[in-house]
Amino acid sequence: MNDNKIYEMAFSRVYPHYLTKAHKKQRTKEEVDQIITWLTGYNTAQLETILEEETDFKTFFEQAPKLNAHRNLVTGVICGIRVEEMEPTLMKEIRILDKLIDELAKGKTMEKILR
Repeated sequence: MNDNKIYEMAFSRVYPHYLTKAHKKQRTKEEVDQIITWLTGYNTAQLETILEEETDFKTFFEQAPKLNAHRNLVTGVICGIRVEEMEPTLMKEIRILDKLIDELAKGKTMEKILR
C-alpha cells in the first residue's frame, strides 16, 4: 500500500486493530485512548467525533490540537523501519502512534510509554 492510500484511510478503520492488539495483552481501550490523546492533544470527545466521522489519517494528524513535543523521544523499529531515523513526515507520525500502541501491547507501563 502506498503512502497516499494510508493517508486517505479512515482512522476509524485502524483504530479497532489498535484495540485488538491491546486487548490481547489485557490492556484497555482507555489506555489506547490515553496514548492517542497524549500524542495528538485531542480529548476523548474529539476522538469519538473523529471515529464517527471517519476522518482520514492525514486530516487526523494535520488537525491535531497539539502534537506532543516528547513524541520525538519515541525510538525503535516498527514495520522494519527505525522511527528515529525517519524524516519528519506524516508517515513518521503514523509510525510513532503504531510504536506507542506496540509498546502498550508489549506490557510497558504507561509512564514509560508516555515519556
